Order: sequence, then C-alpha cells, then structure tokens
Amino acid sequence: MKKNFHLKCLPILLLSIACQKNLLPEKSTTIFSQDALNTNAAAVAAAAQNHDYMVLFNGGNDGYHSYRIPSIVRSNAGTLIAFAEGRMSNNYDYGNINVVYKRSTDNGVSWSALGQVVGNGLGTWGNPTAVVDRSNGRIWIFLSWNDADHNQSGTDGYQKIDSWGERKVYSSYSDDDGITWSTPVDRTTALLPSNYTWDAMGPGVGIQVGSRLIIPATGRNIYSDDHGVSWQYALIPSGTSEGTIVDLVNGQLLRNDRPITAEWDVAKRRQVARGTIENGFSAFAPDNTLLDPKCEGSIVRYTGSPDRIMFLNPASTERRCKMRVRISYDGGLTWPISRKIHDWLTDDQTCDQGKGGYSSMVKTADYHIGALIEINEDVSNNTTSHRSIEFHKFNLPWMLNGSTEPL
Repeated sequence: MKKNFHLKCLPILLLSIACQKNLLPEKSTTIFSQDALNTNAAAVAAAAQNHDYMVLFNGGNDGYHSYRIPSIVRSNAGTLIAFAEGRMSNNYDYGNINVVYKRSTDNGVSWSALGQVVGNGLGTWGNPTAVVDRSNGRIWIFLSWNDADHNQSGTDGYQKIDSWGERKVYSSYSDDDGITWSTPVDRTTALLPSNYTWDAMGPGVGIQVGSRLIIPATGRNIYSDDHGVSWQYALIPSGTSEGTIVDLVNGQLLRNDRPITAEWDVAKRRQVARGTIENGFSAFAPDNTLLDPKCEGSIVRYTGSPDRIMFLNPASTERRCKMRVRISYDGGLTWPISRKIHDWLTDDQTCDQGKGGYSSMVKTADYHIGALIEINEDVSNNTTSHRSIEFHKFNLPWMLNGSTEPL
C-alpha cells in the first residue's frame, strides 16, 4: 500500500540546504507563521515532483474496527501529529469512540505506535480539531463528546440529542510535543450557544493569527487571545455545518464549509464566507468551482508571498471520492490549478475503491503538504466495512505538474 515512499535526492539536497540556513521560522507568531518559502521559493519550485502515500490508520487493527475524522498539525519541533476517531466496534458515527493519534519526527516517513488522547467511558469522543500555539509550543485539541446513550438522530435504539448540553465541548493540550495529553476540560458552558443541541468542532484544524488561536466550529469561531487561558466564541451566519478556516493576506478570515442539506440541494457546492472575529462574516455563498458531495473538506495556507492557499475535498456532487487538491492565488476567489490525488486511478476507480472522504492538511517542515484522507475498504458493504486513513505527502512541483503559476 505504498507508492514511491522515498524522497528523491534533489528535494533532500534542497531541504538540507534550507535547514542549514534556518529558513523555517518555527516559532514565529506572525500571520504566516508556517511560511518558509518566501526566501527559498525558486529552489522548492525547481525540485522534482514527489508524491508518496501509506495507510496510516488501518481499520481492523490496534483494537479499532474503523478510523475516521482526521486532523493533522506540525509542532514547533517539526513533529507531525495525526489524530483520528478510533471507532471500537463498527464504522458508525456514534457508540464507543476514542480520539487517537500517531507522531512522526521525520516528516512522515515513519510513525509512532498508536496513542490515545482520550477514551474514558463508552461514549463518543470525536471531531478532533487541533491547533499549535507557536509562541509557546502548546498543542491544543478541541473535541466534541456525547454519552453512550445518545446520537444525533435517535436511531438504532439511541436517544436523540435534543437538549442543550447533551453534546459537549472539550479541550485537551500537550506540552511535550504530543507525547502525552492533559485530562480534557469541559468548556460547554462557555462555548456552546444556549440554543444549540447538536454541535461539532471543525473537524480538522484551527489556525493562529498573531497571538489569537481560532477553532472553527458549527455556526461560530471559537478563539483565545491569551494562549488558551480563556476561550470564547463569535457567531457566523447560518447555512453550514462542518467548517474550515484560513487567514487571508488582507487581514480577513475565510470560512470554507460543508453546506447543510437545504443549501446543498440548491448548489451542491462548498459554501464560503469572509470576515473577522470583531466585525463578523458575510453571508455564506456557494463557490461554483468547488463541487461538494455533502462532505468535510480541508484548507491550509502554503505561503503568504506569493499568496498560495491549498484546498482538498472530494470533487464530486455524488460520492466521496475523486479527491482533488487545488491552489488559489487570490485568497480563495479562484482555483486555477488542481490535481487529482489518486492520479494513477480513473475517477470511477477512486469511487469503486473507496478512495476519499474527510481530510486534513498541514505544511511539513520539508516544504511538502501532508494530507490525511479517509478510505472505505469495502464500498459494497458500507455498513460493515472497515474505514481507514491514508497519509499522503506531496510537494508543490507535483501539484503544479508542469503548469505555470499565475504569479
């Protein structure tokens, strides 16, 4: 299940030179804290194309039937930390679900054994949404939780979540590069709006803008201006559910979200809104380029100058497959360059082989994109099939595939 999982010699040489010159400002707290390409753009763009992948969370192994709902961040030390829901008995969205993780200290070449952020009780711990505070190295992860007797719809003998507080907001953190995690703190009173019943963090990742930490959540942005001592939220317009967020060069934020069913029935596209925490966001509107099958997506800023944002989701209005990564050079207004992730397969083959679903992206310390992507191991038996998560790693030349950037 590996595809060319070796870094080519040229990228290694270039990355070695970059590291020696200390071009990666790991602890910067500026808006583009992960932007290391401004002084090395030509070298990175000239590297050979590179795309590797492996199955990272393998359903049916390590005590879990399935793994879903990925999140991935890079620590100040350059460590990649990949999170997922570990679903004990089946692939359902409810039941006995823990939040698990693996770490890589070599840019995704090898990974640690499976660890657990939290798993106490028989309830549902889920929707991992992580963010790194670059100023002090603390790694935060926000989670949603409900007890073992409830689920979203009241199906399969479960009670429906229909009262405030039956779905809770928790956070945990690590101060040792993701090796151990604090006991989760219940933040429901402060962070769950009083008219909410169902709720979801992210899922995926948050961002840091200056000293402000931001976690996307259903109908709002959760944020802290004091490095996590306190957290609050700012509401955003309605019409979406699972959300992603990225910073823009003009100082605004971009939410790129999964539409609720009523909005999806109209446009079958991702919904986008722009704004700020202080002044609010515009109403959501469909991005006509970004096809959507009612599925989570992922977004990440790759560089600030030039302005590059990457977006990844199933490029389909029907099924969770046909995963495609896109590049925007104008703050998400247009997406002129894209490439299919599973480019050795036809579109139909990606669907038939279950290649696609939820995802999460991070910029690695060696100037690649690391992407976690869900797979369904047996699409002919959706209710019983194991679900797994692949780790893909690709560089800018692979994304461009010979195309000229509109810079």
